[in-house]
Amino acid sequence: MRISIIGTGYVGLVTGACLADSGHTVICVDLDPHKVEMINSAQSPIHERDLPELLRRNVGGRLSASQDLSGAVAATDVTFIAVGTPAVGGKIDLKYVEAAASEIGRALAQKTDYHTVVVKSTVIPGTTVGLVRTALESASGKSVGNGFGLGMNPEFLTEGTAVADFSDPDRLVLGGVDSRPHDVLRRIYASFDESVPRIVTNPTTAEMITYASN
Repeated sequence: MRISIIGTGYVGLVTGACLADSGHTVICVDLDPHKVEMINSAQSPIHERDLPELLRRNVGGRLSASQDLSGAVAATDVTFIAVGTPAVGGKIDLKYVEAAASEIGRALAQKTDYHTVVVKSTVIPGTTVGLVRTALESASGKSVGNGFGLGMNPEFLTEGTAVADFSDPDRLVLGGVDSRPHDVLRRIYASFDESVPRIVTNPTTAEMITYASN
């Protein structure tokens, strides 16, 4: 599949590199031109075991980086939101998630094809069907389930072993507002070991699973 990933921190870049290595075409999007340049030169902007090898193997082929979010959404079928959610005053700050969703929504307004948006960032339960959905619908003028799909696919990665954690998971949580995002996520992970449990659920339960696991 053709996938865009917003954010190139350890979650976004590891996800992008691993998905490219499994056969998908991936565009990683970041506002920082230095990070984009490094990735397109097959250099990792973060320290993560096994990531440099993945970049060398896939950049120039199935993996690239860009500052152009709108262009990346236009060129792909699925967009993952993998931006940071820092803690501020003891509470999670969702401003980067909301900003990414709004910009994705503006890009979706220009698309005629069905597109799936998947939240990968760790967010509080209710964020995907609340804040993210509102931002996407407001900016795109379209509705979830009609103009675009919406899902939540949490990460269970540990810094330092993130590549191994992603490549050999103990379960895959596939959250979707309806069956179509579920089908898209199944296709994305189709090459993963069939013995890995696929937990198919709604976005809010997917978000809660992340918090319970943490």
